Amino acid sequence: MALTTGCRLGTHEIIGLLGAGGMGEVYRALDTKLNRQVAIKVLPEAYTSGADRVSRFHREAQAVAALNHPNIAATYDLAESDPSTHSASSGQPGSGQAAIKYLVLELIEGDTLADRIRRGAIPIDETLTIVKQILEGLEVAHEKGICHRDLKPANIKLTAEGVVKVLDFGLAKFLQSSPSAPNMTNSPTMSVAGTYPGVIR
Repeated sequence: MALTTGCRLGTHEIIGLLGAGGMGEVYRALDTKLNRQVAIKVLPEAYTSGADRVSRFHREAQAVAALNHPNIAATYDLAESDPSTHSASSGQPGSGQAAIKYLVLELIEGDTLADRIRRGAIPIDETLTIVKQILEGLEVAHEKGICHRDLKPANIKLTAEGVVKVLDFGLAKFLQSSPSAPNMTNSPTMSVAGTYPGVIR
């Protein structure tokens, strides 16, 4: 379901839509408890329905949240909303509304690398600085046994301070060679080597 400006998910108040894709909608929101802006990624019901899928998604979110690095956008929380708070205009419980599962993510201000490329050629020294930071973030992910799998200019943010952030590990998968990688067979958002029904590859 699309969220409207002013509606609340727990302690988060929706400000506006940032983007949408196959892995969910992303909104700018205000964390009213900590008084900071965050990104809220609402997960499609297809990927979080059923106890097994929810359990797997929780484990995956925990793994991605463990990627604590300056060049990786942080994951703050995985939460589920109270259906009665979905409406901005009414404090009454929504009729037949299902709970919404969502991720609370670090909000990164600035252009994407795709935006920067559209403005023209990037000087070699700037290119090397960007690439170095991307690789440093990915190296940490790979050391944890996590492969991004959707690395593209639109998933790279460039802040005004010159910090590069890798976004959106929603299609990531655990590398089979990692001894610490959990068993994610039939995962709704991550996969291991091989082909399984209902698994994104």
